[in-house]
Amino acid sequence: MALPKVCVIGAGSSGITVIKSLKEHGIPFDCYEKGSDVGGNWRYKNDNGLSNIYKSLHINTHRDRMEYRDFPMPTNYPDYPNHEPIQQYFLSYVDHFGLRKHIQFKNGVKKAERTEDGLWRITPEKGPTQIYDVLVVANGHHWSERWPDPAFPGKFSGQTIHSHSYVDPKTPVNCEGKNVVVLGMGNSAMDISVELSRPGVAKKVFLSARRGAYVIPNYLFGKPLDKLTEYTPHWVPFFIQQTLAHLLIRFGVGKMEDFGLPKPDHKFGSAHPTISQDLLVRLGRGDIKPKPVITELRGKKIAFADGTEEEADVLIYCTGYNIKFPFFEEDFISAPNNYIPLYYKMIKPGINNLFFVGLMQPLGAIMPLAECQGKWIAQYLTGNYVLPSKEEMEESILKDEKAMKKRYVSSTRHTIQVDYDSFLYEMKKEMERGKKRASKVGNHLPIEARAMYHSEKSHVPSSRKQKQLVSK
Repeated sequence: MALPKVCVIGAGSSGITVIKSLKEHGIPFDCYEKGSDVGGNWRYKNDNGLSNIYKSLHINTHRDRMEYRDFPMPTNYPDYPNHEPIQQYFLSYVDHFGLRKHIQFKNGVKKAERTEDGLWRITPEKGPTQIYDVLVVANGHHWSERWPDPAFPGKFSGQTIHSHSYVDPKTPVNCEGKNVVVLGMGNSAMDISVELSRPGVAKKVFLSARRGAYVIPNYLFGKPLDKLTEYTPHWVPFFIQQTLAHLLIRFGVGKMEDFGLPKPDHKFGSAHPTISQDLLVRLGRGDIKPKPVITELRGKKIAFADGTEEEADVLIYCTGYNIKFPFFEEDFISAPNNYIPLYYKMIKPGINNLFFVGLMQPLGAIMPLAECQGKWIAQYLTGNYVLPSKEEMEESILKDEKAMKKRYVSSTRHTIQVDYDSFLYEMKKEMERGKKRASKVGNHLPIEARAMYHSEKSHVPSSRKQKQLVSK
């Protein structure tokens, strides 16, 4: 029996592991990638017009926790490599599994529409429109810049950029010998502040925090910090893990306010942590001066919530990203305030032939989670997994949202938050349950292979009809 044909959008770290699983199971597919090579955000100077990383970027998760389980990273890699070996790892992955010939490079997707009979009409940037049975979205969520909303009052006469544009101290704006204000408490803000505060780079660096955060090092007690926690059994209650982690950080790192940072208004583990081996040392040396949130822009000066103001030449917003799907009509599928309810961050109840991969913010790396999602999709499309009912999926989503809201600080940053180990464990358990459901119904194919017979002239519904399809 013919298997359904799949369209995969994106050949970043999530997209390539999906097509690897599809290829292994003999599922026909096309993968569209805007850039001229794989890697997504990990490809330095990516020509896809979306991805951008700074030259000094290193991973902040240990390589063992980041690697695909089916393709370990080379053992001669350091614990926390920079982007160059990571990109080479993705290139090796694609070449090892023979995936390159299945990817259409320099050819993104302009429009993805669901037809009245449930197929997908894909309009690429180059070439004719194609019909597919299944759509997998792996376009990433670190490319659409999010700026303060509402914007700070006043006007800044210096140069302003978002961290997404930052490449090095001279690009895209020259920060050397300048007074620089960095707004944010995420990993990008830490890395950029540390880099600019090195001797001979920026004249002064101010780190403005909108709220407190826990800054944790890569190493603690001589060991990679994330390696210390990977053997914690999944069944240990979160409050116990949280208490132990809080004590570990409290006595191994210290109080954030002792370094001039705002005291976190939450317990450790209730917000995405910030990882930096160097920030607290730079604060302690006075190389970086901590500031509270910006209150007003005053020409060449910036005012802060403590009543002080500083002269500045450059303002860098490290304020995160919006989740966007530019190929969908906004009233069909979108993520207002970064909210998009999905079963296991992957499936929209009511649409059984659409999957999102890598759309999560884990306490750990995305790659092994995306790898598991890719295997899940392949099992489903070959009849070896059956989804729960629409009602059961919606109930599971609500339960997960309730748990996340109870645990995490309310923020657009935490709408797709997951815990690496427990999420991976739960995905595998659900795959086992779905395998049993599939066996009971005879392992039938849930998605019929119809795209090969479908006329390209198929009618595409209007936005209103597409909305109706989602609600069915």
